Amino acid sequence: MSKTRDDHRSATRAVLAGRREEWTGRVVNTPIWRGSTHLYASEEERQESLKYNEDGHFHYGRRGAPTQWSLAEALTQLEPGADGTMLYPSGTAALAGAMMSVLEPGEVLLVQDNVYEPTRSIASGLLKRWGVEARFFDPADHDAYAAAFDDRTTAVMLETPGSLTMEVPDIPHLSAIAREKGACTLVDNTWATGLGFAALEHGCDISITALTKHAGGHSDVMMGAASAGKKHYAKLRHTAQSLGQCVSPDDAALVSRGLRTMPLRLQQTSTSALKVAQWLQQRSEVAHVLCPMLEGSPGHELWQRDFTGGCGLFSFVLSGHTDAQRSAFVNHLELFGIGYSWGGFESLALPFDAARIRSASAWPLPGWREEDRLGIRLAIGLEDADDLIADLDRAFAAIKHS
Repeated sequence: MSKTRDDHRSATRAVLAGRREEWTGRVVNTPIWRGSTHLYASEEERQESLKYNEDGHFHYGRRGAPTQWSLAEALTQLEPGADGTMLYPSGTAALAGAMMSVLEPGEVLLVQDNVYEPTRSIASGLLKRWGVEARFFDPADHDAYAAAFDDRTTAVMLETPGSLTMEVPDIPHLSAIAREKGACTLVDNTWATGLGFAALEHGCDISITALTKHAGGHSDVMMGAASAGKKHYAKLRHTAQSLGQCVSPDDAALVSRGLRTMPLRLQQTSTSALKVAQWLQQRSEVAHVLCPMLEGSPGHELWQRDFTGGCGLFSFVLSGHTDAQRSAFVNHLELFGIGYSWGGFESLALPFDAARIRSASAWPLPGWREEDRLGIRLAIGLEDADDLIADLDRAFAAIKHS
């Protein structure tokens, strides 16, 4: 069985990663090992096993078996600079587990203002009850961000691009400031994954992804992961085990299967998304297209500098329309489902109002008209881009005189 090398490109690494021969045997994929109890050949072997707490050593079902170990190792190999990866039953569980691993009661967490809404809820709810103070900051205001640190600040929670509104923060700069202040940096890297954005190499300490999205890729499994270097991986592992976090072997097998084709799907959805975004950019009904891959979008220059890929998720803002018109537009779409999540094979549309979940940054963005505030997030799937454009065109026509 071939092993991944540093000079292997992403598609090759995605095929080879995590496929140890001792786990796969003579088959291509790691078999599904179901079991809560792991048996020992002798009491001496059981006693010896107590010396180890790492993947590859049987102990108890909660610590996984080859099916989970193979996936965790594959994700580690796809995240440059990572020493290990922990698996969680959802992306939100990964976010909560990662933040709890680096915070103690009485400490301060700085949170990017336009993060995923559950991230915001964890910071201002669960962590608050645990005695952690969350301070939200505008990622574009670097001076205010630096001033928000004090001697109790131990961690920063970032996301790239920002949830819903898709601005790309300057991750290397923000993480460098955190490092100077003695704080660690966590980032939600679900949008591009480690294949499109090497978070640890750009200064972050922990990279978190919702495997429900691209890695699963088929809208049939929920899972999350957090990858880190040696220092923070030990904290992730200890916290996850203390919380009893684990994933089923059947779900791990589904995500492992999706991982093998993830580079192809990311490439295809990125190409289609850019085509749709360019078309929307020409529409009079659209005030702004928020797509990091699109020239002129907020953060495009940072995306060009720091990223090697993207995905099919982006947003646009209607030009002076009403909420009723926005709802009618979404209702007239035939190829886009209305639903949460993204990163699957199907296209989705989701209306959003960013002002509701911001406290430290403006919406609409500075320089925009106040009436241009109603957004729609599109998750572009594997349908033909021209068919998706035709569907959007029909929906625009349907609300033209409403």
